[in-house]
Amino acid sequence: MIDPRITKLANTLVHYSCAVKPGEKLLLEAIDVPHEFTTECVRIAAAVGALPLVLLKSNRVDRALRMAATEEQFNLMAQVERLQMENVQCYIGARGNPNVSELSDVPGPKQKIYESTVWKRVHSEVRVPKTRWVVLRWPNPSMAQLAEMSTDAFETFFFDVCTLDYAKMGRAMQALKKRMEATDVVRLKGPRDTDITFSIKGIPAIPCDGKLNIPDGEVFTAPVRDSINGVIHFNAPTMYRGVTHENIRLIFRSGKVVEATSTNTEKLNEVLDTDEGARYTGEFALGVNPYITKAMKDILFDEKIAGSIHLTPGQSYDEAPNGNKSEIHWDMVLLQRPEHGGGEIYFDGQLVRKDGLFVTEDLKALNPDALK
Repeated sequence: MIDPRITKLANTLVHYSCAVKPGEKLLLEAIDVPHEFTTECVRIAAAVGALPLVLLKSNRVDRALRMAATEEQFNLMAQVERLQMENVQCYIGARGNPNVSELSDVPGPKQKIYESTVWKRVHSEVRVPKTRWVVLRWPNPSMAQLAEMSTDAFETFFFDVCTLDYAKMGRAMQALKKRMEATDVVRLKGPRDTDITFSIKGIPAIPCDGKLNIPDGEVFTAPVRDSINGVIHFNAPTMYRGVTHENIRLIFRSGKVVEATSTNTEKLNEVLDTDEGARYTGEFALGVNPYITKAMKDILFDEKIAGSIHLTPGQSYDEAPNGNKSEIHWDMVLLQRPEHGGGEIYFDGQLVRKDGLFVTEDLKALNPDALK
């Protein structure tokens, strides 16, 4: 028998996140996930009257491909996968990760080939702007270990997070969207020496309520490209290109990262030197998912942590553009709840969130107790 939690999640993805309609084509890219989940998505999509397509992948095989990467090889892969993506209206990306460090030893220049071909031409240029898409991780012992939980406890947590009432969350997010779109200057204060200011004037704020990511729970915009000044010292671990970084500290002047350190400063700066836009930011967001309370080095979860913000070196999104272009997009998370050192967020000089909790009446519906 199929685990009923799998059926509930598949229904959420097909009916709510992608809102699949009869006659539409749905691509399911399944990377190291159980076939039971993949087949349930196929069954539910077919029941709607859609035409499901499946692309099966493996992280271990992907590593081998990237280690052998040539421009010719990955241009061909991009051509094939782009053709497939251009012919669907909906996309579900289910990404298991038996070893979260699987790509850690792929050299930077090889990673860049993938990012500038398959990722850019298939996902950045087609999937993100032209399909109704949703991506999610799949629970496994590796993720449970990162979260410092038993496998069974993590599975329970995963399904609670992924099947909460996203429609209710979406309604509560409208007040934050309104406030952000009326704001010019944002100031962030936090643990250690974090004190940073920037403008978000004139850039849309986008509520994320389960239609693009599962789990979800953030409202994002982007800093005006040259407006960031100050220091931000992130207190959540982060993984990029398979390498773990802790205590990332960035100093900004006129929007640009002029100094960057972490527990792996060399690799950090290697990424930030990918191109000119990598040292400028493309996203600023507030996390509000009430069930996600600690970092686990999986950005699809960590960027949604209640009481967090994330700031993102690299490419901005088309929905909230600030003009920054880059081949990277690296979400870095700052936790502002008391157990992580606290912190404050000001919009045009008004305190709107303190120690992870919203303090203005219009935003209190986004606090964890109100959303559960």
